[in-house]
Amino acid sequence: MDPSHLLRWMTSRLMTRLSRPAAGAARHAKAERVRIKTGSPHRVDYFHQVDEAYSHLTAQLLARLVERYDIALHCHLVRGQEGRNAPEPELLSRLARYDACLVAPGYGLSFAEHPEPPEAQHVEMATRILAAQPPADFPPVVLAVSEAVWRSDGATLERLAADHGMVTPEEASAAVEAGTAKRRKLKHYSGAMFHYGGEWYWGVDRLYHLEERLAALSADRRQGEPLIAPRPAIDLAGQADQGHYSLELYASLRSPYTAMVFDRAVAFAEESGVTLNLRPVLPMVMRGVPATREKGMYIFMDAAREARAAGVPYGNFYDPIGDPARRCYALYPWAATQGKGVQLFSSFLRHAFVLGVNTNNDRGLRKVVEAAGLDWSAAQAHRHDSTWETLLEENRLAMYGAGLWGVPSFRLLDPAGETLLATWGQDRLWLVAHTLQTALARRAS
Repeated sequence: MDPSHLLRWMTSRLMTRLSRPAAGAARHAKAERVRIKTGSPHRVDYFHQVDEAYSHLTAQLLARLVERYDIALHCHLVRGQEGRNAPEPELLSRLARYDACLVAPGYGLSFAEHPEPPEAQHVEMATRILAAQPPADFPPVVLAVSEAVWRSDGATLERLAADHGMVTPEEASAAVEAGTAKRRKLKHYSGAMFHYGGEWYWGVDRLYHLEERLAALSADRRQGEPLIAPRPAIDLAGQADQGHYSLELYASLRSPYTAMVFDRAVAFAEESGVTLNLRPVLPMVMRGVPATREKGMYIFMDAAREARAAGVPYGNFYDPIGDPARRCYALYPWAATQGKGVQLFSSFLRHAFVLGVNTNNDRGLRKVVEAAGLDWSAAQAHRHDSTWETLLEENRLAMYGAGLWGVPSFRLLDPAGETLLATWGQDRLWLVAHTLQTALARRAS
């Protein structure tokens, strides 16, 4: 076997095994056995990035989390994403501020619009204050400090420093370095992250997974009550469009998150009555965006967890990176002329991420093509079509122009073609629904 094919096969088998529900349950059970054997509490580590919007959202829930669950919360200060884990740091920071403003109401939180990042001197003072806090005081103090930072309220920060103390700049820097080193040791790279029992949970968007896990371990002091941060529902409240609005879906053929949400996004467009415009792009790694092993592992495992929560099939994986994706992209323009572009995409993702089909050979690609309702013989004339390269590049530029660079991304357009929403992530389909519902209600009034 060709070495590259062998590596593809080995990686695929490993990720398939790790993403199985039984494997996840076994990891959870092992972590709990170790905790009980050592007599340890339910320790949750939280990693706070002072100048990050997502961390500000999470700060609003820390005190409630400690009050609700029987946990020992250990909070750490960290730097933002670095190196190959942060290929677009300025774009990420800007998107986080924009995104946090949009999603906050869905979680009952607040975050005002912030076109610019917080002021450096306020971030420095906040870091010095927070580095001085003992574990029990961190949750209430971080909320007050974070609110002052994002209000550019230097006077309040001065008062908080007087009330709660602060360390020297050197001590604050050492605290941030220690927190960042611990996060690195635990194999992660981002702010607003929770770590519990060997598993990572990102901010308010993944807190519901942690809450459900703690509840299953009888660590919930108020069993049966609503979660602190349930995922907002995809709800159109009985309203539907009549083709006036359109939804652009930016998707790639090697994205785990795209794979687990693609068919749901298509079904949403059909149910809501919006016109779906699929805009394929190259996978990040195939367009030169670097990715580390730790980031790849987290994405794949998180996608599997999100798929289980959504009740969609996922996880029998045969990596389609490189030639398999290119071969399918080459057929996409032809499939689109047959009215089957969406079906081809759906079929490829299903075969690569659900059925475990090797799409790197003709046998596998033929299964994809025929399952999409296309003729394999007719496809042969289009296998070397290169027009897809220009198409995908145009889509990439449009995606970047909307302030996005990853997939799946959504852009909701009004009847005049103006952008109502541009958002990145499979976990933002509820936000698309909410934005559309609001627009339809205004149109009807």
